[in-house]
Amino acid sequence: EVQLVESGGGSVQAGGSLRVSCTVSGFTFDDADVAWYRQAPGNKCEMVAELRGHGHAWYPNSMKGRFTISQDNTKTTMYLQMNNLKPEDTAVYYCASHPGDELIEACPSEDFGDWGQGTQVTVSS
Repeated sequence: EVQLVESGGGSVQAGGSLRVSCTVSGFTFDDADVAWYRQAPGNKCEMVAELRGHGHAWYPNSMKGRFTISQDNTKTTMYLQMNNLKPEDTAVYYCASHPGDELIEACPSEDFGDWGQGTQVTVSS
């Protein structure tokens, strides 16, 4: 059974850093690409970072600079390091397998992959 479980969300002040994790079971990152998405209230769901084959990190242009995606040696846990956080980064962050478009209507999506339950990140000014 495929499962994705996020952890590490929380509250932080603007300018601070936070790292969220996603631990998967039923597959490894050698088997499938994975990605971080986020959705804030009233907004669409947007991709933050993607982990592609052989550990290659990819970021949408709007996300380059403050976010870093990585994986552990077991290739079953991935991380999203977030630096210099801003209030507009406040959202529920999800990990997903077999990522789709950079911008989708809502997450989790039924159109592709498997999703975790999400973890809340709140950035206060």
